[in-house]
Amino acid sequence: MEENKDKNMRQGGDGKRNWYAIYTNSGYENAVVKNLKQRIKSMGMEDYIFDVLVPTEKVVKVKRGKKVEEEMKIYPGYVLVDMIVNDQSWWVVRNTPRVSGFLGTGVHPVPVSDKEMLAVVEKMKEKDKEKHSVDLEVGDLVKIIDGPFKDTEGKVVEIDEVSGQVKVAVSMFGRDTEVELDFSQLKAI
Repeated sequence: MEENKDKNMRQGGDGKRNWYAIYTNSGYENAVVKNLKQRIKSMGMEDYIFDVLVPTEKVVKVKRGKKVEEEMKIYPGYVLVDMIVNDQSWWVVRNTPRVSGFLGTGVHPVPVSDKEMLAVVEKMKEKDKEKHSVDLEVGDLVKIIDGPFKDTEGKVVEIDEVSGQVKVAVSMFGRDTEVELDFSQLKAI
């Protein structure tokens, strides 16, 4: 019986439940999750493959002066799988369309460490905290397109992606004065 267990165990799989990273074609992560979940059900692998996810975070971007909320992949081209690795579970995952392989060497998957997985989970929990992304850098020239300083030009002094605020130095009465504005009030020059 012990011989069968060893024969049925992929090298690298320790018979314990772990998270594993699999390579996918970039842009197809959600399709891989959907396909793999269907395969798990149809092939009766629920006792070996427990969860499949694409780590994402919520980001607020400014596009054409308007705030747009988007889900951004934390690790594009990767999907995480919570599973017990054996020959059958490895085969189901590895032969899912658009899966290129497991993170590891050849056919020997390497589990994601608890520390790495905790970092991913923490980053995903931050979904509730808005992050802002804008195509501006400190020193960029901008035009203010909304608010009391509308049509004024200035220079970006500071960017706060958490609050979505940008400090801009504008010339008022012959002196540079810093004003705090929302990303959506600015346009790059």
